[in-house]
Amino acid sequence: MDKIIIIGGPTATGKSGTAVALAKLIFGEIISADSMQIYHGMDIGTAKILHKEMEGVPHHLIDQISPDQPYNVAIFKAAAKELIGQIISRGATPIICGGTGFYINALLYDVDFDQKADPNPEYRKKLQMMNADQLFTILEQHDPCSAQVLDKNNIKRVMRALEFYHVTGQRISDHNQNQRSRPSAYDAHIFILNNHRDRLYSRINKRVDDMVEKGLVEEVRFLLDRYDPALVSMQGLGYKEIVPYLQGETDLEAAVNAIKQGTRRFAKRQITWFKHQLPSAIWLDVDNYQNFGHIAEEIKKRIEKC
Repeated sequence: MDKIIIIGGPTATGKSGTAVALAKLIFGEIISADSMQIYHGMDIGTAKILHKEMEGVPHHLIDQISPDQPYNVAIFKAAAKELIGQIISRGATPIICGGTGFYINALLYDVDFDQKADPNPEYRKKLQMMNADQLFTILEQHDPCSAQVLDKNNIKRVMRALEFYHVTGQRISDHNQNQRSRPSAYDAHIFILNNHRDRLYSRINKRVDDMVEKGLVEEVRFLLDRYDPALVSMQGLGYKEIVPYLQGETDLEAAVNAIKQGTRRFAKRQITWFKHQLPSAIWLDVDNYQNFGHIAEEIKKRIEKC
């Protein structure tokens, strides 16, 4: 099986910096497993790695499509599989880096998306007329397992689960569990970066403040002038909270606090997800290391021992 390295974990734990440091140590190339960093113009709010921060390491699936183009787990998996083959053919090691656990699992277990919920126009229209609370209530009734791990405000994922159930008669949580029972498609070395909860939340709050200082509001204003705020991309954390401020419905302090609170909740769900879905992963507390380079050296040592 082809060898890959996965660096996952909650937001604001230094995944990108660690991946770059590791790639320089082992001659690697990085494939982004992030559902938002693929979009052009969505840089600050997604904490997208800067070109200078890449330090010459090739990065893939970053900054490739416009916010109004479709992107989902099936598209990611197909692209990532092809990239892995290309990277290995160059004699390099693929490093999958990101916090979108669903994407990582789909690649790791080669999840089959042939049995999918093709949109039913009438049912989709019915769902679109409901708010987040109403959609989540239906999800709790039909698929309580999915309701335990999905954020009710992630309307895209909730609607997908409901459509899957409506079209196939099967719970998407059961389908995903069946897929995870398959053997891994790769010889994968999985590392999850994490922090103590209080320190992680402090890092998140500071990151959001830094985003605002770097021009997050201006970035969202630029996007709002060009794209429908109802787009899936515009519903991402850091974007959907600023839109009401720009439309005069709230003040900036409330918008920023909403981003901080939403990101902290998101990080908590990420930790829970990685613990439950990737039980064989090696967890590393980033506070035990002085810098990204030291974390990368630890990962390299762990891999060499296997």
